[in-house]
Amino acid sequence: MNLSISAHHVNVTEAIESYLRNKMNRIARHFEHSIDISIILSVSKHEHKAEAKLHFYGRDLFCESVELNLYKAIDDLVIKADRKILKLKNQVKCLTESLVLSNK
Repeated sequence: MNLSISAHHVNVTEAIESYLRNKMNRIARHFEHSIDISIILSVSKHEHKAEAKLHFYGRDLFCESVELNLYKAIDDLVIKADRKILKLKNQVKCLTESLVLSNK
């Protein structure tokens, strides 16, 4: 898993970075090969925003979450990304199964 973290108006501490890495392991378990994940953390007034761009299967997937707490935004981001990945993996699986069946 290639994880890059950038921030706007936020200092990325070791605690935040380790928290992100632990949470992103939930996403990485779905893949046998390496994936690229870029995370952007930002703060504007009272909102904390976490954005993720994932690249796998030759596709890009984008997720974002806005919360009052940065850690809550990260948690919601991981949940959203996990759902989107499972949905995409299911679509790819169904497509390959239908192609295999149609070739017989």
